[in-house]
Amino acid sequence: MSSEGEIRHELAVVTGASSGIGLALARQFAEHGFDLVVAAEDDAIRSAARDLQQEFEVEVEAVQCDLATEAGVEDLAQRLAGRDVDAIAINAGIGSGGDFRETDLRQELRLVDLNCRSTVHLAKRVIPAMAERGRGRVLFTSSIAALTPSPFEAVYGASKAFVASFSQALRNELKDTGVTVTALMPGPTETEFFRRAGMEDTKLGAQAKDDPNDVARQGFDALMAGKDHVVAGAMKNRVQATLTRVISDETKAELHRAESEPGSAEKVKR
Repeated sequence: MSSEGEIRHELAVVTGASSGIGLALARQFAEHGFDLVVAAEDDAIRSAARDLQQEFEVEVEAVQCDLATEAGVEDLAQRLAGRDVDAIAINAGIGSGGDFRETDLRQELRLVDLNCRSTVHLAKRVIPAMAERGRGRVLFTSSIAALTPSPFEAVYGASKAFVASFSQALRNELKDTGVTVTALMPGPTETEFFRRAGMEDTKLGAQAKDDPNDVARQGFDALMAGKDHVVAGAMKNRVQATLTRVISDETKAELHRAESEPGSAEKVKR
């Protein structure tokens, strides 16, 4: 809390901020002078917060909570109650790979809870207050997987399509409020995603990936510029995004299958 006469730093909230793109986004905000509330379910969020505070000399509060649960989202929302949130990056998400006939239902329902349900829940807790104040920036982490049917990532791809659509709908609703909404759409990025999703044996999992710091910088720049979305990472991601506009869903599904099918990593090694 700033004392009287002290300059107030803008406040940013970043979820999924203990590693990967989320941590890199938190670094972008801190580098640009934002105080932070960072959230994740694992213990690493506390050390990440300490490191950010020491490096950038901004205030960083860690909230360890499971955002795949209603209680976890409400815990974070209570920490934000009465505070002016200037920017929020709703980034927390998980993946799940494999043949839908064989994948774990509980894991996929948790994926829906985190990627979709908690995104709506947290946005509902933050955006109305932003609109009432007449200012704010919202960044949703979607994916280029949102642009194509995603065989062997069927639930994940659908969840990111939900996030992309939700983001653009809210952007239109809020266009006269002073609140901007941006969708971050990265391609394959060097994070723990593929290991946790059980996709290390796929072509996607084995190929070279983008640096999360580059992805976060592009996402932050797009957010601050008020853009509707940004396809982040390598140029090939933007080429892929452009191609999705002109080829059929059937063709897109086949192309994705070639990269996400279990065992397809062997084709990269040959």
